[in-house]
Amino acid sequence: MNNVRRGIQFRQGYTLLELMIVVILIAVVAAIAFPSYQAYARKANAAVAEQEVMKLAEQLERHKSRNFSYRNFSPTSVTLNRGGYTLTITDDTVAGNALNSTATTGQNWVVKATTTDTKNFYFLAKSSGLRCKSKTSTKIDNICGSTVCTSCESGSDAW
Repeated sequence: MNNVRRGIQFRQGYTLLELMIVVILIAVVAAIAFPSYQAYARKANAAVAEQEVMKLAEQLERHKSRNFSYRNFSPTSVTLNRGGYTLTITDDTVAGNALNSTATTGQNWVVKATTTDTKNFYFLAKSSGLRCKSKTSTKIDNICGSTVCTSCESGSDAW
């Protein structure tokens, strides 16, 4: 009976090869899932920026209905906690004066949303109703040649 016990071996644990296969499978799944998650997070951040631009537009219109002008609207810029977005509010001129500046007419506004994430969208919204987005910051700068843009520049899309 003693000889029979010695011949039987019980498998306990896993071999190094089995562990390496599991690690490789986890790495492949992570390599596929992580870029998808990043794209999802960028879309969510862009949606938040769009929403904040529209909130500012509503506040600007409310300010004009009370004061008959956009002049002295505060704030002049807003930094969002998500996506590295900064929203800048100026008048709709080539100079792009702040609305609290004495040089502004206070009759039009432009909100630009810029981001530190170079793979995400930049946004432009104007009091005229123009809404543009692009992944290139120079395509939403509101300067078309030497004049103010009246339509989205080539390389940018409406939103």
